[in-house]
Amino acid sequence: MSFTVLAKKASNVPKEKFGKSDPYCQIVYQGQKQKTKVVKDSDAPEWNETLGFDLAGKALESTESITVELKDWERIGSDKLLGQAVVPARDLINSKDLELSVKLSDKNGRPTETTVDLQLKYVAPASGGGGGGGSGGDAVDGGGDGEDFDEDDPEGEIDEPGPDGKPTAASAARKRKRDRQKMKAKLSTKPQDFQVRVKVVEARQLEGSNVHPVCKLTLFGETKTTRVKKATGNPIWNEVFYYSNNISPAEIVDEMINFEVYNSKKLRSDALIGSFSCDCGLVYAMSKHTVLNKWLLLSDSEDQSGVRGYLKICMAILGPGDEAPSFKAKPGDAEHEDIESNLLMPAGMTLAPANFILKAYSAEDLPRMDSAMMEGVKKFFGVGKQKPKELSDPYMTFSFAGQTVSTKVLYETYSPEFNQELKLAFKFPSVAENLTLRMFDWDRISAHDIIASGIVSVSQISRSGDDGYLPTFGPCYVNFYGSTREFSELGGDNEYLNKGNGEGVAYRGRILVELKTNLEEKAEVDVVDCDPEDVTRISKYMRRHRFMLNVAFLEATMICDTDAPVEFEVSIGTYGNKLDDTVMPTASCTQPTNAVFDGCRYNFLPWENKRPCISVESFWEDISFRIDTINILLGIVDMMESRFLKIKTAQKANLPEIEIKSMLYSLMDELAVKLKQPLPRATGSQLSNELDKLQLLNRETEMAGIIEDMEKVRLRDPEPAEILTELSTLAETLKAQAVEPQNSIPDVFIWMLVGNKRTAYYRLPVHHIIYSPDGHSGKYCAKEMTVVLKHPGQKAHREWQIPAKLRLKFWFGKKQFEEEWTKCQTDDVVVMAETYENQVALLGKWVTRGPAMTRPKFSDSTGKLKLKKESFFPPAGWEWAGDWHVSPELSLIYNRDAGHKSFIEDVYELQTRIPAGPWHMAKVFWTDALNDTMPAKEEVELPEGWEWDNDWSVDMNRGVDDEGFEYCVESTIGGFGPVEKTYHLSRRRRWIRQRTMVAESNAIKEKRDQEALKASEGWEYAPLFNMKFHGKESKMDLVRRRRWHRKMKATGKESKPCTFSFGDEDGDDSDDSDAEEKAKAGCLAAPRMFLESTQVNKYQLRAYIYQARSLMAADDNARSDPYAVVGFGTQSQLTRVLDKTLSPMWDQTLIFDEITLYGPAELVAQNPPEVVIEVFDKDLIGKDEFLGRTICKPMVKLSMSDERTCVLQWHELINRRGNAGEMLASFELLLAGQAASLMDLTDTETDAMQPTSQLMNGEDLPFAPPKRNDLYIVPTGIRPVMRRTAVEILCWGMRNMKRYQLLSITSPSVEFEIGDAVIQSPIIKNTKKNPNFSNALLFVDTMLPKEEYFMPPVNLRVRDHRAFGRKPTVGMHVIRSLEKYMVSSTPQPTYITASNTDQVLMDGSPNGDNPETIVDMPDEQKALQPPDLEDIDWWCKYYTSIGEEDKALKYVEMGLDSVMIYDGPLESVPEFDGFTDFCDTFEIFTGDADDDEGQEVIGEFKGGFKVYELPEDPNAPLPPKHLDALPNPDPEECVVRVYLIQAYDLQPADPNGLADPYLEVTLGKKSISLRDSYKPNTLNPIFGEMLEFKCHIPLQKDLKIVVKDYDLLTSDDPIGETIIDLENRYLSQYRANCGVHSVYYTSGPCQWRDACKPTEILEAFCKRHRLEAPVYGGNTQVTVAGRRHTLREYEQNKEPSPFWGPTKERLACYVLNRLPMVKEHIETRILRNKLQPAFDQGKLQCWVDIFPKSLGPPGPPVDISARIPKRYELRVVIWNTTEVVLDETNLMGEQMSDIYVKGWLPGTKKQKTDVHYRSLDGDGNFNWRFVFPFEYLPAEQVLVDKKKEHFWSLDETEERTQPIFTVQVWDNDFISADDFLGSLELNLNCMPKPAKTAKACKLTQLPDFNNQAKCVSLFEQKKLNGFWPVYETVQGQPQLQGKVEMEIEIVTAKEAEERPTASARDEPNMHPKLDPPNRPATSFFFLSNPFKSCKHIIWRNYKWRIIIALLTLLLIAIIVVFIYSFPKEIWPAIFKG
Repeated sequence: MSFTVLAKKASNVPKEKFGKSDPYCQIVYQGQKQKTKVVKDSDAPEWNETLGFDLAGKALESTESITVELKDWERIGSDKLLGQAVVPARDLINSKDLELSVKLSDKNGRPTETTVDLQLKYVAPASGGGGGGGSGGDAVDGGGDGEDFDEDDPEGEIDEPGPDGKPTAASAARKRKRDRQKMKAKLSTKPQDFQVRVKVVEARQLEGSNVHPVCKLTLFGETKTTRVKKATGNPIWNEVFYYSNNISPAEIVDEMINFEVYNSKKLRSDALIGSFSCDCGLVYAMSKHTVLNKWLLLSDSEDQSGVRGYLKICMAILGPGDEAPSFKAKPGDAEHEDIESNLLMPAGMTLAPANFILKAYSAEDLPRMDSAMMEGVKKFFGVGKQKPKELSDPYMTFSFAGQTVSTKVLYETYSPEFNQELKLAFKFPSVAENLTLRMFDWDRISAHDIIASGIVSVSQISRSGDDGYLPTFGPCYVNFYGSTREFSELGGDNEYLNKGNGEGVAYRGRILVELKTNLEEKAEVDVVDCDPEDVTRISKYMRRHRFMLNVAFLEATMICDTDAPVEFEVSIGTYGNKLDDTVMPTASCTQPTNAVFDGCRYNFLPWENKRPCISVESFWEDISFRIDTINILLGIVDMMESRFLKIKTAQKANLPEIEIKSMLYSLMDELAVKLKQPLPRATGSQLSNELDKLQLLNRETEMAGIIEDMEKVRLRDPEPAEILTELSTLAETLKAQAVEPQNSIPDVFIWMLVGNKRTAYYRLPVHHIIYSPDGHSGKYCAKEMTVVLKHPGQKAHREWQIPAKLRLKFWFGKKQFEEEWTKCQTDDVVVMAETYENQVALLGKWVTRGPAMTRPKFSDSTGKLKLKKESFFPPAGWEWAGDWHVSPELSLIYNRDAGHKSFIEDVYELQTRIPAGPWHMAKVFWTDALNDTMPAKEEVELPEGWEWDNDWSVDMNRGVDDEGFEYCVESTIGGFGPVEKTYHLSRRRRWIRQRTMVAESNAIKEKRDQEALKASEGWEYAPLFNMKFHGKESKMDLVRRRRWHRKMKATGKESKPCTFSFGDEDGDDSDDSDAEEKAKAGCLAAPRMFLESTQVNKYQLRAYIYQARSLMAADDNARSDPYAVVGFGTQSQLTRVLDKTLSPMWDQTLIFDEITLYGPAELVAQNPPEVVIEVFDKDLIGKDEFLGRTICKPMVKLSMSDERTCVLQWHELINRRGNAGEMLASFELLLAGQAASLMDLTDTETDAMQPTSQLMNGEDLPFAPPKRNDLYIVPTGIRPVMRRTAVEILCWGMRNMKRYQLLSITSPSVEFEIGDAVIQSPIIKNTKKNPNFSNALLFVDTMLPKEEYFMPPVNLRVRDHRAFGRKPTVGMHVIRSLEKYMVSSTPQPTYITASNTDQVLMDGSPNGDNPETIVDMPDEQKALQPPDLEDIDWWCKYYTSIGEEDKALKYVEMGLDSVMIYDGPLESVPEFDGFTDFCDTFEIFTGDADDDEGQEVIGEFKGGFKVYELPEDPNAPLPPKHLDALPNPDPEECVVRVYLIQAYDLQPADPNGLADPYLEVTLGKKSISLRDSYKPNTLNPIFGEMLEFKCHIPLQKDLKIVVKDYDLLTSDDPIGETIIDLENRYLSQYRANCGVHSVYYTSGPCQWRDACKPTEILEAFCKRHRLEAPVYGGNTQVTVAGRRHTLREYEQNKEPSPFWGPTKERLACYVLNRLPMVKEHIETRILRNKLQPAFDQGKLQCWVDIFPKSLGPPGPPVDISARIPKRYELRVVIWNTTEVVLDETNLMGEQMSDIYVKGWLPGTKKQKTDVHYRSLDGDGNFNWRFVFPFEYLPAEQVLVDKKKEHFWSLDETEERTQPIFTVQVWDNDFISADDFLGSLELNLNCMPKPAKTAKACKLTQLPDFNNQAKCVSLFEQKKLNGFWPVYETVQGQPQLQGKVEMEIEIVTAKEAEERPTASARDEPNMHPKLDPPNRPATSFFFLSNPFKSCKHIIWRNYKWRIIIALLTLLLIAIIVVFIYSFPKEIWPAIFKG
């Protein structure tokens, strides 16, 4: 089975900007793609190429489609989509050979003029079935990823054909799986507004009889219900529901949505018919996050009997900015719909019951969760347990698809052993995606706390398809992540992370589990204990190996928090976590270091050549075979991506195609070799499980498939761009395979601790850094990498500042391979023992004892542990390599002036006095700000390398008096003020003197550092031990400390553990409570490790900062004062500040000298440090505002012979809101020299040694760039090349100007800033009279970049000219680039911008080329009889246009034209270019872009630009101008007609989920409200209104249409609004004021309504586009632009119409339709609401006609009034019933029924006959009439039902339904409820013909059971009489329940008045007259006549028995009387005798 597509040709192909397209045709079917050859440079290509598709043995489905795409081939980049169309497969199924010309639409769904001619042939299956659901529907596997293409990859993926030219089934299967895997991209965790729209369309085949269904939806914990539909199993709801929530995309995909259908008639316990549940991820993964018209299979989890029905829904998940899809059904879909082929269920099977069996064994490493308060009390009183309590009571829950089971609770343990088996029932396969394991802490009183969550994706542990497998997992550990492990009584800000929402910031434990899936019924018991054999079996999976995590910190910069010493903690699992009180601490942190200011902006840690190393020992399972597999696949992907970059660079360089193909094929060869290598398997002690084996097979299959796909590509030899696309797809496939769900080793966390407080973190998966001896190490293993830390939790979304930036190396691997870490080091690893000496100040002396001495004399850095130098004993394999020496904190060597180029020295002159005495020098005369002694100002020494800028002077820029003094009572207390009081006893003044660095060499700096260290002796001072230490002693300091180090070295070659043991030689400072401390000491005795580099190089960085564009406005005037901060390493510099601009051009080079980088220069060149650029807005008051940031790498040059040129590039600036602009910059890192050795500044054992440096290879650095105003500029060769350029500016006018500073803007002007040129427009005198500029044209001759890539932005600055010469700037607009306005220097002779105009003109015949004889036909047409227009209205035209011809059959038969209907606004149609051909509209912004409100639009500027090159010679003549012949700028009076058709998908505004919409239209100051004609209770109102306005354009240019909700008591709420710019339509060359009709009609329903005739319009068009005037050859031909058009070619196959106008006008009209002009149309406008601007509130269909008064009076308006339904009356006579099933048994045991008949139409009251009692043979006689009056729309064939929903409802709700008459047969019961026997539904438009006799009446006469059944329309037939069957569905099968003889007649309201009748047999009993039924005598109600009951029930059946009984009784009575009458004398004789 297959089908072929013959792609013949295309026409009207759009052109490119600078020529014709290179089109090719591509056919897409189910992901398979076939394409034709490329036809170069053609707008009418011809291919004649056949493309084949193999269906792999499956038939085409009627609901499938074939996509036709027309693309423009591009040499570089992806091919451009020119148009596309969808061919329904049902058309091909029906015809088998289909030839058609399809009209294409653009990528937004808007129609174009492009057509493609195709011929399709289909080879059907042997059985002849072309489709129809054989495949069973969509397979919902895993998370329901769907089979749509990734929305981020519009080109999709290509599956190439096999050797025979046809795609294989295997490749198609792999393609679909790749599509699903690509959907698994990581989603954002940032909360945002989401709106979920769900439309419940209908249900079918619901289980049960005579049900009253209602649908209930539950999402986000909110439940909504539909209306109840009475007595139907196929309800139609068409109701839309809206759910809104602020939630992250990562969370919304896990939200469950439930659909439940209930029978509202039953009790709730037995009401559920069926349900369907899925997570929102199923919909989110679909294209545009939408599913349309999907059928859901309903089932009951409690009843596994099968399908309970089908529910049809539409659903869309909308985020900010998403366009809501239309839920309207397409015409004809219902007729050809196949539930089975569009069903959300497993393909080819029904949902089967299944169980997840999760075996939860043991957990470990759980954090503390409870308070230890009671434990402390017990310990104080000496009661309770001596062993510390583990403060956690854990239990685990297992959740899937909304169901949850849990384990038992284990108390007081961090390592619970559950050993339980959890069973969770579900339907397989399920659409839910995630298995959630959640650990809880049980609490007796409060709610249970969530410890952490772990999520396992079902799609990662299972696989669908023929080679798939059920979900399986483990035995393996599942890691838990969440908030930090530290316990807090008050909780934390990040506890929400424990729910699994967002990225966890810490490891919180793990659990060993095993998962299996069984397809069986639900287990009776959900939780049981595991089998002991299972517990024993899994013990082998708990075996651990020793792993080492080594981290070398190379650099720590951009430290944001400097309040306390900074250290970095590295942890994996619990190993290395120093703050968790449940974890034994280890030395896993860098030494605490004070951050040092770099002199400009940032802070850094001064590690210099003693860079810390971290080594953390941990124990984990050996799963290297799993991790190696991930790294192998990721390594292949990285290789492919790096080669892709080179190939794309080659494409941009325009290398020959053969070279590019050679690169691609070389890549494919290398890829094939790598893919053929076997993947690792478990060996030795490694243990694999079932999932490992299945994944291995899956991956190898996928890799083999990739090799097969590449071979097919080679055979086909496509274009390089297509090969690159295919290889990119294969790379995505490999990346999707590189996911390991069983990675039991936790991630590595780096935390920045500031004063033992966690402030920022970074999380790194282990597979990136693991070492593999087989060569499969992680990409960052032992390699330098840059890590940018981030704030935890929600703070990351609020804070803009980088917490810290680190450069480091990672290594993780088994202990036995640790030597590899040492080998890869280019620096020496130094191991130091460390202890701190502590002292306190007592009576002016430093001592080691006293009350303030809270620390031991020698301790660790925290002071918690006693570490005396004598107590250190080297471990085995190590020995001392020197004596103890003082190793000062490195930050101590940095003075206050560190990093500064200029510095202000200051000293305070202090004076005192006695009360009322004179001021005199104080005892301590010179002090600092803290009142510590300072030398006199004359004694302050000038540091070497500095010079003074001025003399000492008093600082007067403070709160001081005229002499510079400030006063206080006592100087040591403080509180200085500028005013002297009598009680002031102290005063001081500040003397300052500025110095500037002249040149400070390294030698001078090192000398100063040595002197500072010797003076301080390494002591650090602080007021208290828990406060920040500093290097200079002050009076407030009471404690001090210094650090001692002692070097160690290994004694052997083998690496030995470096762990100290301690001894207690003397008892000083000992305490009896030290036992616990000493126990910990063994774990704490890890040394400090440092990297000391023997290679150090000096570099120079040159940062070329040229300009930025599109920056955010940070000031109230909508501008910024930007400057850039460039940070590199430990240095940073600023650019100059540019005032009031959003496009700063700094043109500045920043030179960073003396950059020290450690390690070989070659390694630096391979991976240089990154440059950080941050842009700020300068503020005079307050902090500078952050605008954006970018991070990039410099180009490294190690030699001056390197000829590479640094090229400026645009770098995207990012802030917390997203894109914040772009910066044009580049960076160059030059090797300046190398140091022969490096001196250890802190090693007191070595002498100071001056480093020597020399230039590498004796080369000097390049010359510095030239300067401008003492600033380096960007040098020539790097800066853009400029050329002379002309910029023509059209200043048309200002619009919608709001108030600024409480005043109206009435006299604005615009200032244009283009590069260095500034030009100002004229001033508008008064915008209220004329908002246009008097002189609209401006010309600028300026220098602009030659390359468009560097084109600068244009700044539009609007000023308002006010009284007293004030000219405030009211707003700005930044045009990002002028590239789109570039034109050629010389204007084209014919100014026609539409791409299809040239093609249109060529479509005609050239003069003299047509040999036919032209006959001038007279205008008078042959007299045609006008048709009957009674049922013809405008809506016929509308329905014909949207494809619903069944609502306008008569109109279609007449052959009248249709109207173009656009799915969006007219401005969004691509061919009209937004009506910006004359001018663009630029919004003017004011306000601060960083405010929460954002920038405010204060008005609009209308204008345009033309940019072209000018001659370089300034004396050369200028080319002619482009902008000329402008229209009159004065206001034009116009008549505006607004046609409002309908709205749909409106947002609900009332509590009932509906709205009462009406329209309010405003133009200028005139407003028309249609409140009195509101549409009650609807979300899809039909308005049918035409409103007419008079206005002056542009004074009143904005037409505002508001849809409001009518409210009786409160004010009406706006639902949504839309604004139409009438001016753009009026000025556009596309003539959008009134659409051109397709045919010129002078009368009839399509009458011409324009003010101008077609000939006038054609003449005006030619004049505007500089074409020759049309030349007419009589009335039947016209020549336009040298091309001739004849009337015959347009009307050749048309039937003449009596409505046609003159032939000349018709011909002109036909020509106009070929030109780029707006045709007669209806546009669909999106409604917006200010309260929810991100979501559309519905759509409105309308059109607008504009008639300028200067063109004459407008034509007649169009009547679009809504259709009014007609009144009808349905008369039904129930004559008899026969063969009705007998449902009851009477007292006599006879089968019988008390029959009556019930009937109704939708919206009418149910009517029923009287009861035919005691029918013994199923026959019933009634002669009963039903009368149903109703309203009906004949044109649409729908019944209009108007009724109030509730008795309190204000208005009736209108509902349009099919006119279905329902008749039911019931059995009457006196006590219990009546019994339902059978029913029948008859559609009055399509009724099955009745049978003439009861015998001929069968179920086969109904169309539901016989497709060949004959049906008629009752509206046409008027009356039907005969027998119809009634039936009941039992277990899905219909059963005949009886037959009803009826006469059904339909009459109009007029006929009903003429022939009156009544219901039942009431008067008037006519038409026909009904006599009482002739029923059997046995038919009566038994209680109404007891005598009849005796006669017909008892006597009839028991008369002989009664007679015999009576005779017997009579005989007995006679005998008794006879005996009794004997004389008593006889009795003795009798007895004696």
